[in-house]
Amino acid sequence: MKTIYLSRENPTLLELLTLADKNNVLLRTQEGREFILAEVDDFNREVELVRQHEELMGFLAQRSRETKSYTLKEAREILNLQ
Repeated sequence: MKTIYLSRENPTLLELLTLADKNNVLLRTQEGREFILAEVDDFNREVELVRQHEELMGFLAQRSRETKSYTLKEAREILNLQ
Protein backbone atom coordinates (compact mmCIF):
# COMPACT_ATOMS: atom_id res chain seq x y z
CA MET A 1 0.00 0.00 0.00
CA LYS A 2 1.36 3.38 -0.96
CA THR A 3 0.76 6.34 1.35
CA ILE A 4 0.22 9.80 -0.13
CA TYR A 5 0.56 12.72 2.28
CA LEU A 6 -1.76 15.35 0.85
CA SER A 7 -0.04 18.04 2.92
CA ARG A 8 3.16 17.44 0.90
CA GLU A 9 1.83 16.30 -2.47
CA ASN A 10 -1.03 17.40 -4.68
CA PRO A 11 -1.59 14.53 -7.15
CA THR A 12 -4.29 14.71 -9.78
CA LEU A 13 -7.15 12.27 -9.75
CA LEU A 14 -5.70 10.55 -12.81
CA GLU A 15 -2.34 10.12 -11.01
CA LEU A 16 -4.10 8.63 -7.98
CA LEU A 17 -6.11 6.23 -10.13
CA THR A 18 -2.94 5.17 -11.94
CA LEU A 19 -1.29 4.42 -8.58
CA ALA A 20 -4.38 2.58 -7.32
CA ASP A 21 -4.34 0.44 -10.45
CA LYS A 22 -1.07 -1.10 -9.21
CA ASN A 23 -1.62 -1.07 -5.45
CA ASN A 24 -4.06 0.29 -2.88
CA VAL A 25 -3.42 3.93 -1.94
CA LEU A 26 -3.73 5.43 1.53
CA LEU A 27 -4.46 9.16 1.39
CA ARG A 28 -3.55 11.07 4.55
CA THR A 29 -4.77 14.64 4.99
CA GLN A 30 -2.95 17.39 6.82
CA GLU A 31 -5.42 16.92 9.71
CA GLY A 32 -4.52 13.23 9.95
CA ARG A 33 -7.68 11.80 8.40
CA GLU A 34 -7.08 8.74 6.24
CA PHE A 35 -8.86 7.44 3.16
CA ILE A 36 -8.19 4.34 1.08
CA LEU A 37 -8.37 4.31 -2.69
CA ALA A 38 -8.72 0.74 -3.93
CA GLU A 39 -10.28 -1.07 -6.83
CA VAL A 40 -13.60 -2.53 -5.69
CA ASP A 41 -12.93 -5.93 -7.21
CA ASP A 42 -9.64 -6.14 -5.33
CA PHE A 43 -11.42 -5.54 -2.02
CA ASN A 44 -13.95 -8.29 -2.71
CA ARG A 45 -11.09 -10.62 -3.61
CA GLU A 46 -9.23 -9.77 -0.40
CA VAL A 47 -12.33 -10.50 1.68
CA GLU A 48 -12.70 -13.86 -0.03
CA LEU A 49 -9.03 -14.67 0.61
CA VAL A 50 -9.40 -13.81 4.28
CA ARG A 51 -12.43 -16.07 4.54
CA GLN A 52 -10.37 -18.92 3.08
CA HIS A 53 -7.55 -18.43 5.61
CA GLU A 54 -8.44 -21.26 8.00
CA GLU A 55 -6.02 -20.29 10.76
CA LEU A 56 -7.25 -16.70 10.88
CA MET A 57 -10.91 -17.73 10.72
CA GLY A 58 -10.31 -20.22 13.55
CA PHE A 59 -8.68 -17.51 15.64
CA LEU A 60 -11.59 -15.13 15.00
CA ALA A 61 -14.13 -17.83 15.85
CA GLN A 62 -12.33 -18.56 19.11
CA ARG A 63 -12.20 -14.88 20.01
CA SER A 64 -15.91 -14.44 19.29
CA ARG A 65 -16.71 -17.23 21.79
CA GLU A 66 -14.86 -15.54 24.64
CA THR A 67 -17.25 -14.14 27.22
CA LYS A 68 -14.83 -12.65 29.73
CA SER A 69 -15.02 -8.90 29.97
CA TYR A 70 -12.85 -6.45 31.83
CA THR A 71 -13.54 -3.23 33.65
CA LEU A 72 -11.61 -0.16 32.57
CA LYS A 73 -9.55 -0.44 35.76
CA GLU A 74 -8.67 -4.08 35.01
CA ALA A 75 -7.72 -3.25 31.42
CA ARG A 76 -5.46 -0.44 32.60
CA GLU A 77 -3.79 -2.78 35.09
CA ILE A 78 -3.26 -5.48 32.43
CA LEU A 79 -1.76 -2.91 30.05
CA ASN A 80 0.23 -1.15 32.80
CA LEU A 81 -1.54 2.17 32.13
CA GLN A 82 -2.18 3.15 35.72
